[in-house]
Amino acid sequence: ANPNCSTAQMVVALKPLHDAATITRVVVSTYQSVSGAGKEGMDELWQQTKSKYVPGTDVVPKKFAKQIAFNCIPQIDVFMEDGYTKEEWKMLAETKKILDPKIKVSATCVRVPVFVGHSESLNIEFANPISADEAREILRSAPGIAVVDKREPGGYATPIEAAGEFDTYVSRIREDTTVENGLALWIVSDNLLKGAALNTIQIAEEMIIRNMLNKAA
Repeated sequence: ANPNCSTAQMVVALKPLHDAATITRVVVSTYQSVSGAGKEGMDELWQQTKSKYVPGTDVVPKKFAKQIAFNCIPQIDVFMEDGYTKEEWKMLAETKKILDPKIKVSATCVRVPVFVGHSESLNIEFANPISADEAREILRSAPGIAVVDKREPGGYATPIEAAGEFDTYVSRIREDTTVENGLALWIVSDNLLKGAALNTIQIAEEMIIRNMLNKAA
């Protein structure tokens, strides 16, 4: 099954790091584009943006709980009894299923006024020591990842650069000095590709390689 788009790009970056140093906990905040909510979400952002400059244009929220243009909405999907949203719960459950059931995950998912591209800020704790330089080299050699990590103005990836690209971009790789064996990083990916269409194709290709389709038939 295809994982949630926000989970898909995150585990691409987490997998090689987990293999190297064993991840124990992840705290992630997502900044998810309106295309994750479909055409209706994109249309609503477009209409609300126009309303700021074109008198008489509809600004009433329909797809989202509040105005999305020039705003951030800390809710994606419905709320659950524990206060997390279903989107946040999916990130926890899917990460455990894909990587390791022992990994602890806490997510906050935010809808932002961007048309295409999901961004994520991650704080990661490991069982074993790993430096920022080591993580950078591991990620550079991992498939499907592009490291853009220059410590200078503009030396990082944003949704605009990721749009239309197949890779998951990783930037702002640094050691988290507040915990032992901790890293912080920034991830950006085209949610319509890696988060959906491309990921589905890659899953199908892997099933063919493993001869799983014939077994299923």
